[in-house]
Amino acid sequence: MSGEPRLVEVRKNILKQNDVLARALRERFKQAGVFVVSLVSSPGSGKTALLEKTLTLLSAKYKVAALVGDLATENDAQRLARSGAPVKQIVTGTLCHLEAAMVEKALEGWNANELDILFIENVGNLVCPSSYDLGENLRLVLSSVTEGEDKPLKYPTIFNSADVAVITKMDLAAAVEFDEPAAVRNILAVRPGMEIFKVSSKTELGMEEFLGFLRARLTEMREASTIKVEPAGRE
Repeated sequence: MSGEPRLVEVRKNILKQNDVLARALRERFKQAGVFVVSLVSSPGSGKTALLEKTLTLLSAKYKVAALVGDLATENDAQRLARSGAPVKQIVTGTLCHLEAAMVEKALEGWNANELDILFIENVGNLVCPSSYDLGENLRLVLSSVTEGEDKPLKYPTIFNSADVAVITKMDLAAAVEFDEPAAVRNILAVRPGMEIFKVSSKTELGMEEFLGFLRARLTEMREASTIKVEPAGRE
């Protein structure tokens, strides 16, 4: 038991250092006029599929890029590269989450001023990522219809630390007898008023509404900024 206070103190220091760096990243992104969106979910929720579809659809008018966290492989980055957007893999080794320092290092060689939207796909985990700020403007928490309706009740912290909930794989809802009203109730029970999108990366159900939301938030951020930044989007 003597080592427990020491472990608590170490954790506090790590989180404090992460928060300091995250604030610096957020200011850096603001100065560059880039809107940063992070995605968190459990493994198999369809995070990468949603991100690939999002990158593909947005890249026609916007400069988009992605950082992708994984414990061991670069499979997700290779898959996302099919969208044509710049992608970098962050291999975390034994860590079950991304940290601000990892994001900072991964940005080396990239000019944020040339981007409109940067996506950060976290490691598949609904526990650890909730404590680590990455300097993002918007955090999405994903839950697929194949995972059932009670994810928010089991993992309330991640839903409380996120800004928006996305229910994925809606094309499978009928097949798995997904109770959509119950899922929505559970999300709102944990986080009243939370905005919820229901999408399918396969059929593109709900994608236009979801992308419209992202475009609107990018516009709002730039209009609210005191730094006048010319859009990096294509003509």
